[in-house]
Amino acid sequence: MTPWQVPEDEITFIPIRAQGAGGQNVNKVSSAVHLRFDIKASSMPEAVRERLLQLGDQRISKDGVIVIKAQTFRSLEKNRQEAVLRLQELIDRAAHVPKTRRPTRPTRGSVTRRLEGKARHGAIKAARRRVD
Repeated sequence: MTPWQVPEDEITFIPIRAQGAGGQNVNKVSSAVHLRFDIKASSMPEAVRERLLQLGDQRISKDGVIVIKAQTFRSLEKNRQEAVLRLQELIDRAAHVPKTRRPTRPTRGSVTRRLEGKARHGAIKAARRRVD
């Protein structure tokens, strides 16, 4: 279940040349892609937007623009799909609200077991002492 789906019209794709080994294909074809997504200008819910800006991810610039570079595949279309998938995962991570922790107290049985274990361990250590 996805809380908020990224609209295609809010994403900008810039085709670039991929880095690394690959011969002529890398030198001639722009198969890698830069995905740019402006968080502040998007239509996502305000709470998700704030959590996304607070993530501290290196892909998020100071201006609030997410830049994702995808160059795994040789085809531009597959790299576009991968970039959109990574963007969606980032947004899903920000949309997840962690449960608030309610502190609990240890049960009486667990306290007594802990104290008995401590006493047993102390008795073992006391038996190692020198006898006068």
